[in-house]
Parts: sequence; structure tokens; C-alpha cells
Amino acid sequence: MSSLYYIMEANAMKGFLTYFILWDLSKKNMNGAEITKALEKRKGTKPSPGTIYPALKELRKKGFIEADDNKVYSLTKKGKEELSSACKIFCQIFYDMKEMANCCGSGGCCK
Repeated sequence: MSSLYYIMEANAMKGFLTYFILWDLSKKNMNGAEITKALEKRKGTKPSPGTIYPALKELRKKGFIEADDNKVYSLTKKGKEELSSACKIFCQIFYDMKEMANCCGSGGCCK
């Protein structure tokens, strides 16, 4: 594997953690364990509580999410607006994702 692969792998979760938490909460309200499972499905490895809970704390501080008495998190209006903005940026950056996936598929440029 290339060194670029390892750099991208190490930074992937950090770079997109906030986006993925907001995205997952836009689908349904979740507690910390459910958020961890959703991220594990996406990444293939379980993120540590030391990764998830500081991110949740920061999102609450910014007013993007709120938690009820059972620590079930949900998006606020501000969080929905932030996610909408982030989705636009994500799509601009990865507009050619399908092409990239095809490239790394059967016999593409990555082989």
C-alpha cells in the first residue's frame, strides 16, 4: 500500500467525523452507542469513546445538536442548516466520487 493510503486512512475519521455524526442524526435520533455503531459500519472499525464524546460535546457547544435526559442526541435547526451547508461542500469536493470508485474497481487506474 502507498504511504498516501496510510495518511488518508489515519485522517479519514478525524476529517469527516462531525459531518458523519450530523448526517447520521439527520436520519434518526441516537445515543452515543448507536452513533458509534453507525460510524463503525461506515469505517469498519469501532471509534473510541475518546473520539466520539468530545465531538458530541463540541457539536452541543456549537448548538448543532441537543441531548435529552436519556442522552439521545438530535439535530437542532442550526445543526440542520450546518449539515445542509456541509453537504453542498462535500458534493463539490467529491463530485466525481462515482468515477473514483470505478477507477479503483475492476482493472481501473488503481490496479
